[in-house]
Amino acid sequence: MIYIGVDHGTTAMRFSALSKGPCEPVNLEILRTDAASMSEEQVISTLEKRFGTGREDIGLIAVTYSMGDAITAIEDIRTVQHRGVQSIEGAGQRTGGGSKVFDAILNSGIPAVVIPGIHEDSNTDPRMNIFSHSTSPEKIGIAYHAFCKGPQDFVLSDISSNTVTLGVAKGRIIGAIDACIFAPGLHHGPLDVKAIREVDLGKMSANEAFTNTGVLKRAGYSNINELTDAANKKDPKALLALDTLALFAAMEIASIQVLLQDYGVHGEIFIEGSVAEVPYIVEKIEQHLGVQVHVLDRWSAAIGCAEMARDIDMGAREILGLEVKYGP
Repeated sequence: MIYIGVDHGTTAMRFSALSKGPCEPVNLEILRTDAASMSEEQVISTLEKRFGTGREDIGLIAVTYSMGDAITAIEDIRTVQHRGVQSIEGAGQRTGGGSKVFDAILNSGIPAVVIPGIHEDSNTDPRMNIFSHSTSPEKIGIAYHAFCKGPQDFVLSDISSNTVTLGVAKGRIIGAIDACIFAPGLHHGPLDVKAIREVDLGKMSANEAFTNTGVLKRAGYSNINELTDAANKKDPKALLALDTLALFAAMEIASIQVLLQDYGVHGEIFIEGSVAEVPYIVEKIEQHLGVQVHVLDRWSAAIGCAEMARDIDMGAREILGLEVKYGP
């Protein structure tokens, strides 16, 4: 029996499979654009082939999809309406790959649950609900992977296309800061006054502004490889971009630490995402905060979701403070 986690990432769908006992995860990545062109049967057969199993031997799949802002609990995929989201419009990019994977799992008959995001209706610190949305479901997967490593109190910052930071106190998610609120990422970031004016003038949509406000756009690079190559050559623009990412990520982490202090704890720090794989960034964040951070790799969301699926199948009724509404 295996358990599968699905990470609906910005550019790719990542899948991880675990069995009940101690084991190394088996991973699979499919670009969202490629997933969109596959049939539902091709999606499931690709999983079966990669994980060396038939669908009858999959105990449970934990699925993340888009913002997950229409649900507040971990729910059976068969009972979730509209894939667990209020709308697919708004902040982010749409390719159709995530919905294809979701529908393929739903229609396959394989047992599955849908992970919620954190938003204004969530059972988290009510002060954070001034914002309608705090974090999408795959960050819950990363947080659960961190939790499975032992700490009850921690701050997790996912730094990649965008930057999202989440706080866990005494094993419960207490709040998060979403990408459009505070720290920029590679591609996405909050709208400043100039962007608001350009939106008001009709020069771009708010979503176009959000998805083009990261450090790459301002530094003139198209991707993280170009950016890091230039930084290795000591290009001032590239170094400034990396310094900017590190500074704002550290400030966002520090702000969530303030929230944790209200709960009487001071958590460990985990960072994850493509930017977290850059040693220069890690060193800068540690210098800003004066602590050592734990670095998780880009498979952490999918692995964490697989760990959720395994633990739910074994009887867990709560995950990081989120109610589990699922029964085989």
